[in-house]
Amino acid sequence: MINIILDFINKYITLTDEEVNIIKELNLIETYKKNTNILSEGEVAKECYFILKGCIRSYYVIDGEEKTTEFYTEGQPITPISYHSKEPSEYYLSCLEDCVVSLGTKNEELIRRIPKLNNLILQFSTEMLVQNQISFDTFKNLSPEQRYLKLLETRPDLLNRVPQYHLATFLGITPVSLSRMRKRISLEKA
Repeated sequence: MINIILDFINKYITLTDEEVNIIKELNLIETYKKNTNILSEGEVAKECYFILKGCIRSYYVIDGEEKTTEFYTEGQPITPISYHSKEPSEYYLSCLEDCVVSLGTKNEELIRRIPKLNNLILQFSTEMLVQNQISFDTFKNLSPEQRYLKLLETRPDLLNRVPQYHLATFLGITPVSLSRMRKRISLEKA
């Protein structure tokens, strides 16, 4: 699994053999079983994550109902708000599949030992901020059906990986509405 991290880093910068050995030495990998909550409401996040394998869902519980806000899959980082604020989290992070992640708590040690990674982290953080803003704007400005079509276009893998009821809350509709919409769209395409 360490090769996934190294391949990702090598897309942006070239590492020396010594730097590769430092990354291997720090043992950044953690595994979580399906249905594990890696962060719960009320907890202060102790980790940031970079997903190497699996799918993690972010959600709130509002009036007893779960409201999905994001799905994180391979190649995506998760930096919980409470990791930086040191305040209790208002949401959950839950593994929808068995997951393998790189832990972010060792980033300070990693950056101290490989300073050129700081620029990579800043560049990647900027890219993620832009992607998050686009995602937020899309959610705000599109109808549920348009959101679903956008999801089909940009993240079709989620349709096979995520239960329909989670997709429905992510789109801001009920599972019944999603089922009807999917049926209607499939009939229109036929």
